[in-house]
Amino acid sequence: MTDPMDAQETPAPLRALPSRLLSLVAMQADRLVSEGLARADARKWHYAALVALRESGPASQAELSRRTGIYRSDLVAVINELAERGFVERAPDPADRRRNVVTVTEQGRRHLRRLDKLIASLQDDLLAPLTQPEREQLTDFLGRLFEHLSRS
Repeated sequence: MTDPMDAQETPAPLRALPSRLLSLVAMQADRLVSEGLARADARKWHYAALVALRESGPASQAELSRRTGIYRSDLVAVINELAERGFVERAPDPADRRRNVVTVTEQGRRHLRRLDKLIASLQDDLLAPLTQPEREQLTDFLGRLFEHLSRS
């Protein structure tokens, strides 16, 4: 299969489309992060759930779904996997016994610290051709684009 970014094969108008470039970079970035996390026996949704719990504290599954953007039906499997590994605990919500509250455990916090280092390394790999100021500028641009498109 031809490399989709091969300058010899791709017509110039396609190489100049920001939407196409964003899509191609997103696919490569997702692959890089997914493969890196898989080597650590983790998934990107594991990382997202643990970060959300660390940053905002215990949450119901519905709240955790909102914080992370993980569909509720998918989040159940993520929480099950994390609970089986001892990274989170699920307990009835004292305010509403019909729902569960998910809390990160100390073992989960240790695991998350390891994942933080791994994610930082993967970001360095992804952004290797860019200087630190360029990385910050790219992150700012992408954040602004996301915010703009999220309002649509």
